[in-house]
Amino acid sequence: MAHPTPANGTRLVVSPGQVVLGTGAIEEVGEYADLYGNRALLVATEQIDEIHGDRVREQLSAAGIETVSYTDVRPDPTVENIEAAYDVWQRDECDVIVTLGGGSSIDAGKGVGILATNDGHIRDFGVDRAGYEGVPNPTPPLIAVNTTAGTGSEATRSVVVSDESTDTKFLIVSKNVVPDVAVEDPELTRSLPQSHTAFTGIDALTHAIEAYVSVKSYGVPQDFARGAIRRIGRWLPVAWANGDDIEARTEMMIGQLQAGQAFTNSSVALVHGMARPLGAQLHLPHGLANAILLPYVMEFSAMAAPEEYAEIARLLEAAEPGDTDREAADRASEAVHQLCADVGLTSYLDDYGEIPSREEYLDVVGKMAQDAIDSGSPDNNPRKPTREELEELFVTVYDNALAPDSPRRA
Repeated sequence: MAHPTPANGTRLVVSPGQVVLGTGAIEEVGEYADLYGNRALLVATEQIDEIHGDRVREQLSAAGIETVSYTDVRPDPTVENIEAAYDVWQRDECDVIVTLGGGSSIDAGKGVGILATNDGHIRDFGVDRAGYEGVPNPTPPLIAVNTTAGTGSEATRSVVVSDESTDTKFLIVSKNVVPDVAVEDPELTRSLPQSHTAFTGIDALTHAIEAYVSVKSYGVPQDFARGAIRRIGRWLPVAWANGDDIEARTEMMIGQLQAGQAFTNSSVALVHGMARPLGAQLHLPHGLANAILLPYVMEFSAMAAPEEYAEIARLLEAAEPGDTDREAADRASEAVHQLCADVGLTSYLDDYGEIPSREEYLDVVGKMAQDAIDSGSPDNNPRKPTREELEELFVTVYDNALAPDSPRRA
């Protein structure tokens, strides 16, 4: 059930200034960059730059835009990534930011923009220090060329940054970091391997589900979330099974965009609160950490929001016609477990994580639980966990999904 806007209050609905969607959208990046400046800082990972970078630079050059590239972004960008990219921005006197990639490149570009127009170190703008809407000034023009489906970062006011000095991740949230233009070309996602199709797809589903059930949700983001849940449930297995299916890639790109619009106008909740410390400790990509946690948090939370979780089950076509809301709600987590199994989610842990022994994991469970609480995200969950419940959830996830001999991995 949506939480209505108070009669005497307002809500700010944010979204990218413009969205360019469809096959061939990348051909328009120069045209849009030309609206904003003359010298672009192109921010990407080395791998994505090798695949798509020349094409973007050609489009920028054809529009008369000089391009300087920063291609050392790592998955889950670090404080050092953002500072180094900002040094390039300053040195070469750039005036427009173009990001190429998924959430990592987009977040790095947002971080550069924050430093370009605001005083301070990037860590100063984390919500734990500056609060929400803690970035005073808008970033320079930012064009996000998306290559995943995905984080939805091109639609959001969020930035997730890894602080390697403390093995933690911190969150920045401000309307002043929302990109001016989102370029959504599904052809670019055809280069995604199955692994990234799987965990970025479940990441997008996580965004939609959390936005839908959050205590901060209301009609607008819930409508975005419904569309995203329905699309992702239908098309993720197809895109995973056949990465060249352009219809599936297009539907997934739309679904992840809707999911980004949903959670940035609602909030994330317990999954994200737990995923940041889990990802930081086990060096898991953000999407994979979210995906591992999602069904367990859904199972934990369904009792507190049966109507919402029942609707999720129905959107995923997992409910039976005669189910009560509580019965359908319990099927929602089962449907997500099945979807994760369909796309081989846990099979990617060997290549994309560093799974410790159970004893080593238990040593950091207390810290992860505290980091989750400190993030504030669990407060948005329909069922608010105690510290002990958080610790139990972390242990359940290890025993059922992370351990080499766990049921989900077996």
